Amino acid sequence: MSTVDSFGAKSTLTVGSTDYEIFRIDKVPGYEKLPFSLKVLLENLLRTEDGANVTKAQIEALGSWDAGAEPDTEIQFSPARVVMQDFTGVPCIVDLATMREAVAELGGDPTKINPLSPAEMVIDHSVIADLFGSENALERNVEIEYQRNGERYQFLRWGQTAFDDFKVVPPGTGIVHQVNIEHLAKVTYDREVGGVLRAYPDTCVGTDSHTTMVNGLGVLGWGVGGIEAEAAMLGQPVSMLIPRVVGFKLTGSIPAGVTATDVVLTITDMLRQHGVVGKFVEFYGEGVASVPLANRATIGNMSPEFGSTAAMFPIDSVTVDYLRLTGRSEQTLALVEAYAKQQSLWHNSDHEPTFSEYMELDLSTVVPSIAGPKRPQDRIELSRSKEQFESDLQNYAQVEQDLVDLEGSESFPASDPPGNSPEDTGNTHDYHSHSHAPESVSKPTSVTLADGQSFTLDHGAVTIAAITSCTNTSNPSVMLAAGLLARNAVKKGLKAKPWVKTTLAPGSKVVTDYYEKAGLTKDLEDLGFFTVGYGCTTCIGNSGPLIEEVSAAINDNDLAVTAVLSGNRNFEGRINPDVKMNYLASPPLVIAYSLAGSMNFDFEADPLGTDSDGNDVFLADIWPDAAEVQATIDSSINKEMFDTQYASVFEGDDRWKNLPTPTGNVFEWDAESTYVRKPPYFDGMTMELTPVSDITGARVMATLLDSVTTDHISPAGNIKVDSPAGHYLAEHGVERKDFNSYGSRRGNHEVMIRGTFANIRLKNQLVRSVNDGAEVEGGYTRDFTQAGGPQSFIYDASQHYQEQGTPLVIFGGKEYGSGSSRDWAAKGTSLLGVKAVITESFERIHRSNLIGMGVVPLQFPAGESWASLGLDGTEIVSIAGLEQLNEGTTPKTVKVTATPSEFSDAGKATVEFDAIVRIDTPGEADYYRNGGILQYVLRSLV
Repeated sequence: MSTVDSFGAKSTLTVGSTDYEIFRIDKVPGYEKLPFSLKVLLENLLRTEDGANVTKAQIEALGSWDAGAEPDTEIQFSPARVVMQDFTGVPCIVDLATMREAVAELGGDPTKINPLSPAEMVIDHSVIADLFGSENALERNVEIEYQRNGERYQFLRWGQTAFDDFKVVPPGTGIVHQVNIEHLAKVTYDREVGGVLRAYPDTCVGTDSHTTMVNGLGVLGWGVGGIEAEAAMLGQPVSMLIPRVVGFKLTGSIPAGVTATDVVLTITDMLRQHGVVGKFVEFYGEGVASVPLANRATIGNMSPEFGSTAAMFPIDSVTVDYLRLTGRSEQTLALVEAYAKQQSLWHNSDHEPTFSEYMELDLSTVVPSIAGPKRPQDRIELSRSKEQFESDLQNYAQVEQDLVDLEGSESFPASDPPGNSPEDTGNTHDYHSHSHAPESVSKPTSVTLADGQSFTLDHGAVTIAAITSCTNTSNPSVMLAAGLLARNAVKKGLKAKPWVKTTLAPGSKVVTDYYEKAGLTKDLEDLGFFTVGYGCTTCIGNSGPLIEEVSAAINDNDLAVTAVLSGNRNFEGRINPDVKMNYLASPPLVIAYSLAGSMNFDFEADPLGTDSDGNDVFLADIWPDAAEVQATIDSSINKEMFDTQYASVFEGDDRWKNLPTPTGNVFEWDAESTYVRKPPYFDGMTMELTPVSDITGARVMATLLDSVTTDHISPAGNIKVDSPAGHYLAEHGVERKDFNSYGSRRGNHEVMIRGTFANIRLKNQLVRSVNDGAEVEGGYTRDFTQAGGPQSFIYDASQHYQEQGTPLVIFGGKEYGSGSSRDWAAKGTSLLGVKAVITESFERIHRSNLIGMGVVPLQFPAGESWASLGLDGTEIVSIAGLEQLNEGTTPKTVKVTATPSEFSDAGKATVEFDAIVRIDTPGEADYYRNGGILQYVLRSLV
């Protein structure tokens, strides 16, 4: 509740017969030149001004924003709501349940722990494409999902009843970001505050980095770690610096044959090269009006891939038309338009705001593209894809040879050769009748399926073709293009190759409705694209197993096979353990690659097959015409579909309704549960702060290179049998078939600590020193508590260090922690006993998550790295200067001393350097002093 109104901004807006209290931004000098996104922040500050957290000076600073300056003004942003998915949402609710007990233990009222901002969770990350290519795939996959996740779902049902303002969208409904734009987002929020109906911009933070999809709707929101989301739910504002805003001008229109996916991959490539980490990107110009809402959402969705905090589109008539189509009420539409116009948030292409930096794209220059084999920003023009694959394959073949050379050495457990484990990774193969991989690395392998079909598999074979993920399944233009391409392919008698696992996972049931109405469902199914579930599936690593005989051939022959998916993430080790090379592509290209069967394929020169008359059929022959795609959109999508599918969105099916659900304000933990356990964050916590201390005598647990993602740090995929997490589950009586994924077990800290830094593609350079300099993949380190410092699992070494009271540090490279906003990447790091992470640069969310868990993020001096400083991880590390935080100030740098140990090479000298402290705001300093954000919130509530 705002207690101060320094600018006299409080006013009334009447829409129809309803009055709304609003806070007018035109009362703040300088507002008119601000970009759209900063106007939204300006209103947020006006409405929450209290003289303490939010001050008149902050509001003035935002009004007089200097576009060219480096960010240095801290503001407190209070999002209207919090949106979660179940992988990250379950630990949030576990933490809230634990906080209720901790409050009681500290003498407070447990029911005080309740979302103060409305929170919504969509269960979309747990369905795995176990079955595919058949009519009953969807039904069976959902059945298996409930069997695997019953404990988690019961817990979430308890949360739905125990907490106020917390709603759950049950499994089998859709993907969180698609449900968000199609139903949850209001664009203009209205809520009764102190007995008065108030209207204000809809804003949100989400526990999934792709929360930015809602930016396409003119809603400012972005992904935060689960830790920050919990704090936001409990009424804590998000502490941030007023960001730089990159103006991205759109001109022209998309040419025929080019899809929204191609535009997104082009923008991702451009913005990654430009450098937008920590900045807002905002689209403007006359070209904006011609960008359909679905394309805006597709672009907004990829914001984390180019590294920006948000990727905003303004509100205009396109926004309102979309809200009408998706079933929002007439009063909502009227409010959105009236409010946006009153607050100068309505797009005016004649008015150019001031931006920090400017970029431009003429949409007519975009060409068909894919991205891979391991990062979303590695764009490849489709016409060059075969040539690029051939050169990328050389690297994978070389890595394989290195690993083969390593096997059999004592450092590797014989039962666990790298790249052979069912975990969060990737392996792939390729075959095409006329085009083999380069001779030097070709490995033709004969395979016979159970039904008697035989074929040859080689490097580059497409073993997964998946239409999946929020990015594209919310976009009718690419989804219907895929359906029409399937129809054209079936007419020509083409079939998907028998080694391809074909899956379709729509982002909401509306997609199924319009496929039915357009008469395209059967054509998709004729090519093997049966619906396998309504959820993220392949994009989050829930691709399910490959065809059994194909998987065996890959692993027996070390084949580098590929996956093609219409998702947004293709990091190493993410999609499937058998698949090494992952490519992002539009839904129609996913189908095209299932027909080609290989990444070693040139769509212009190589035919996909022959028709009934024996004529070669090329991709150009079956690619649907843009006008036909548009006509199909117009005739097959209507408002009634959205009305029907979202009428009972929170109710769920009989499976959900019949789950036995615990009751009571405090959760009764089941000591036998392997899914949901009470975490140790508040054990022994007191109201008094423990002073911050310097770090002395620390050991290095991992020495890592550039682009270590949160997937590397805390994988979401399968759990290996021979891993600390696998051992733990086996000891607790869980059979291998019921291990499920790391993502689904995030409510159990015991599994998650053991899974931290356990990705089978992690390359800890420290382990090279006991392997004759060869690179080792997997969750290994050297355990310096043991004689000789042998190779060991990271979890096991961490336990030994913690028994001895030895703190740990991590050395990293550039872009450390990029990828998903995975809170467990920080929670696991903290629970392993890591006190500091020293890197060349951090991705935004992971840096703040580390502080939220009491781990200090430090950076090497500009231009330096652990390697350039002569470090290798065998040193003993001390960090002096952190104690200054106890005096209420944050040091700009701290002194790091790395002293050679008995494990270091003879003659190594002590290295000293000043590390930059990346605690960027006073709010973050408060969290760190408290030992973490949850401890800070808990103390403030009691």
